Amino acid sequence: MAAPVPPGAPRPGANSQQPPPPRNVNPNYQTNPNSLADNMQNLNLNRPVSMPNSGPRPSPFGQQPPFPQSGGSAGFPGALPPMARPGPPPGMMGRPAVPPTGPPQSALPANVPPGRPLGPPPGHSSPFGSRPPPGSLSSSTGGAVLPSSGFPSSGAPSGGLAPPMPGARPNVFMSSPPLTGPTGAVAPLSSAPAGPLSNGRPAIVSGALPGAPLFPLAPSASQPPVGPPPTMMSARAPAQAPTMRSVLGSPAVTSPPVQPMPSASPFSAVPQARPPPPGSPYGPQTWPMQPQQGAQAPPIPGSTQAQPPRMFGMPQPPTNQAMTTIPPAMGQPGAPLSGPSKIDPNQIPRPIPSSSPIVYETRQGNSANPPPPATSDYIVRDTGNCSPRYMRCTINQVVDFGESGPVRCSRCKGYINPFMKFIDQGRKFICNLCGFTDETPRDYHCNLGPDGRRRDADERPELCRGAVEFVASKEYMVRDPMPAVYFFLIDVSMNAIQTGATAAACSAVNQVISDLPEGPRTLVGIATFDSTIHFYNLKRALQQPLMLIVPDIQDVYTPLETDVIVQLSECRQHLELLLENIPTMFQSSTTAESCFGAAIKASYLAMKSTGGKLLVFQSVMPSVGIGALSSREAEGRTNISAGEKEAHKLLLPADKILKTMAIEFAEYQVCVDVFVTSQTYVDIASISVIPRTTGGQVYYYYPFSAVSDSAKLYNDLRWNITRPQGFEAVMRVRCSQGIQVQDYSGNFCKRIPTDIDLPGIDCDKCILVTLKHDDKLQDGSECAFQCALLYTTVYGQRRIRVTNLSLPCTNMLSNLFRSADLDTQFACLLKRAAIEIPTSPLVQVREQVTNLCINILFSYRKFCATVSSSGQLILPEALKLLPLYTLALIKSTGLRNDGRIDDRSFWFNYVSSLSTPLAVPLVYPRMFAIHNLSTKEEDESVLPPIIPLSSEHVSDDGIYFLENGEDALIYFGSSVDSSILQQLFGFTSVDEAPTQFVIQQYDNPLSKKFNDVVNVVRRQRCSYLRLTLCKKGDPSGMLFFSCMVEDKNASGPSYVEFLVHIHRQIQMKMS
Repeated sequence: MAAPVPPGAPRPGANSQQPPPPRNVNPNYQTNPNSLADNMQNLNLNRPVSMPNSGPRPSPFGQQPPFPQSGGSAGFPGALPPMARPGPPPGMMGRPAVPPTGPPQSALPANVPPGRPLGPPPGHSSPFGSRPPPGSLSSSTGGAVLPSSGFPSSGAPSGGLAPPMPGARPNVFMSSPPLTGPTGAVAPLSSAPAGPLSNGRPAIVSGALPGAPLFPLAPSASQPPVGPPPTMMSARAPAQAPTMRSVLGSPAVTSPPVQPMPSASPFSAVPQARPPPPGSPYGPQTWPMQPQQGAQAPPIPGSTQAQPPRMFGMPQPPTNQAMTTIPPAMGQPGAPLSGPSKIDPNQIPRPIPSSSPIVYETRQGNSANPPPPATSDYIVRDTGNCSPRYMRCTINQVVDFGESGPVRCSRCKGYINPFMKFIDQGRKFICNLCGFTDETPRDYHCNLGPDGRRRDADERPELCRGAVEFVASKEYMVRDPMPAVYFFLIDVSMNAIQTGATAAACSAVNQVISDLPEGPRTLVGIATFDSTIHFYNLKRALQQPLMLIVPDIQDVYTPLETDVIVQLSECRQHLELLLENIPTMFQSSTTAESCFGAAIKASYLAMKSTGGKLLVFQSVMPSVGIGALSSREAEGRTNISAGEKEAHKLLLPADKILKTMAIEFAEYQVCVDVFVTSQTYVDIASISVIPRTTGGQVYYYYPFSAVSDSAKLYNDLRWNITRPQGFEAVMRVRCSQGIQVQDYSGNFCKRIPTDIDLPGIDCDKCILVTLKHDDKLQDGSECAFQCALLYTTVYGQRRIRVTNLSLPCTNMLSNLFRSADLDTQFACLLKRAAIEIPTSPLVQVREQVTNLCINILFSYRKFCATVSSSGQLILPEALKLLPLYTLALIKSTGLRNDGRIDDRSFWFNYVSSLSTPLAVPLVYPRMFAIHNLSTKEEDESVLPPIIPLSSEHVSDDGIYFLENGEDALIYFGSSVDSSILQQLFGFTSVDEAPTQFVIQQYDNPLSKKFNDVVNVVRRQRCSYLRLTLCKKGDPSGMLFFSCMVEDKNASGPSYVEFLVHIHRQIQMKMS
């Protein structure tokens, strides 16, 4: 790509006496808007079989394959209409054979979320619009910080930072969702546009999906997939002034009382000093109460004495406080609840979808702007602070300081940023992190202007942008940058062969080979395993691949290391031939055992000298060799049914063997991703230790179906390889005086207290950082956070991604609540709970979650709200949906007692790196009615209105689509019109519904609109949703109704009852 200014050339208007600023490149700059669409394989969604460019490849299963060929590209003849939004998802465009020439380019996309490639279901292959690839990695890591202790009156934050990373998302419908701790989330890596403008749909916190298209798309135009920004960080920051809302959450509140808010009527929101941010989905609401009726509310977790008030992650400055009035008879502390509350269910707080995209400036004047909601559509203008998608950021330029490297503070080693202050006519600068005064390097000196800023500040990205990427000099390298190594390890045991998992894995790998980076630095290898390990010599000199068997699975070794991993350009034909033949070679195998532990150890030995990505396809529980496991599922069921307190320990690894191996893998920069294609228990709790420690992730397909899951397996693998990513990374978060990092959590290896090692980093990963106060903060001052990520791009270039955030301190607790961010707050609550699941009984975790919600609302009522009648439930406007999301979390897969052990293990592993925009949908899914799509007006949005998750909104003659970001349920009642069934699914009776469902598009308007809805959701979530049909009166129907979190069920009370319970607990504390 061309750089706006040639490297080393003087900038127009620059003082000729000053040295030229460092070279910088705008990664998204292009001269030909269509050039980025060349050779793209776009996201593939459902299209009619008759449509052009839909010819599938031959399938190994003897049926129509779910994987389309490249087909046409957006913007070209024969392709779908071009999108209004710039850029295809990363990986959609063929990578150049050699690293780009000219000034360094950003390896990660900036503020433009990568789109995740989606493949069409079997029989339907066709690309849809895509964006130009953002780059190898996102521009910066971001994070959310959770406080570990209460805020002092000066408002210091304690919390966690987390970079979001791409990974498999847990199946919320198959198992309970995991909880995560109160730390922040860091943004994913991505490349950035030329200017401060960036666009993308936020779909993940700390890995949140970027925002929506720049302009609304016409119904016929295809929309690019939305992807999470590369590494994100969520962090809890010090209490903030009313003018800003921080990505950093606010810590537990223990500040002294502040001026009471104006009194509010029971039915109206009380205005506060500041209106909600533009585009806020939360509008003032009132919730009139109805008279009481009959039945005792069931006991609710957390009814005992609540712990001291605590608060986790936040940004979103609401301006009104909402109040719900509860009848005095119900409101009096200790008064018996004679019946359910008569709150009007139609008036209680519920999520309101955001409308059109907004432009968000990170700072205005001299103060930070509160970020928009994580799930809304917004375009970021970086004016000093990084994008909330990172510290809750994307790269704008790559800066090359040459051999000297970037300017740093000589005391704390913080990097130059917009908040360092230059003094003495630019000869010195004061570090905003440690306060030390340093000499400005002679070749970096520039005079100051009348405003006290350097005259070249607006020309140097590192002095005017919150997220910047530096080219690393030699001093940052202990060895030459590693090549891009991809090693595929495939299970060929009898079970994997018979279920079609081996054939599906080989087919997926065969198709993604063309997406690997081209050039001599790309190396590949492949091995298979059952009770022994089979390596393959892929050297071109051989007429065909040669199998090398390793029978010793206790003391493993790698034969012919130099011939096992070879250049992709030398072995492509051998590799494709081998992948086509593997399912046939082992089709008569009767070996049921799996030496998973020995196989990954042998593969690691082959990769040890270089490092790289190890992608493992596993179908059965490891039963022989190193790290062999035994089934603990039966024991788990017995313990749970008997009420044993130790049942949660089955969610911990069975032994330390795999953990020890994982630490060794991380030391040699080997990142492991595991694709579990199982129909039985495989002990995810033990297996997941390896991906979690090496910066990888677990993908879980249970129960695996070769018919319906092959397309998702292919799309997940393709996104894993093509998304913005980097290798051999090290990350550190620095804070200003008065705050320090207490802990990190996420998918990484930590060998020293200050840094975390990430053998692999990508745009979906999220790392949580907990902060604590170690000194008093001054009211009116700002506290600074800087996340530095040193990594290697897929092209072998060493980079430093620096993300900055500066937030105001306040001693007014009302300001803290006004600037609270519900999405980040809840993401931290979710992650905190997930951390507790393997070590604490579920009852205790549910009580902690409930008490946390009660304590937050109690602190607001006590210190911020006006004195009002005891019959009023007062909720801060910014957090009015917190009770609803807390209830949804209590009823989620991770916190229910009735889930499978593997489902729960996967849930909390998935949550550990989940981004903010996907946190709420995981526990509170979206539901649409699809039986009446044909009645919608043509100019309306493709997506129908969202329906509350209550059975009273589900009719017996309707069809409903419910999705949580990873999976989708399609429910139809028993009285559905047969003609509607015929139009949508091709059958006329509910009893004819297949157990393995693949969506198809039929030749009628209703089917087309339904496919459009599915495609839009897949693009928004950046995930190829797994679809399941649910029927009333069937176990699948019970699965659907278990997602109706507003109903009373075995997992907990109804939403109305939960609001009443919270109100009573607050009243007891007040008295």
